[in-house]
Amino acid sequence: MIPIPVFSLIDAILQLYVIVVFVMVVMSWLISFNVINRHNQVVDAIWRTVMALTEPVLRPIRNMMPNLGGLDISPVVLLLGIFFLREMNRWLALKIGMN
Repeated sequence: MIPIPVFSLIDAILQLYVIVVFVMVVMSWLISFNVINRHNQVVDAIWRTVMALTEPVLRPIRNMMPNLGGLDISPVVLLLGIFFLREMNRWLALKIGMN
């Protein structure tokens, strides 16, 4: 039997990943509109870290999706998947917790 704190840990990790995806999306917009500059060492370090965390998950999603021109909705698909996983995690925690 899996202890309930494991489900809480999984939910916390998924929530942190949601925040990382949002940071990546906002930073990509700010870089695109030249509000922040990657020549700044702090911005570049944050950008490289966020891309290293999100790109391995987003790349397969982008490969499966049709080309929508310049519009990249792969983060939206990823967030929907994460929200689904969080709900399944909660459901499993309730099912196991009731037994």
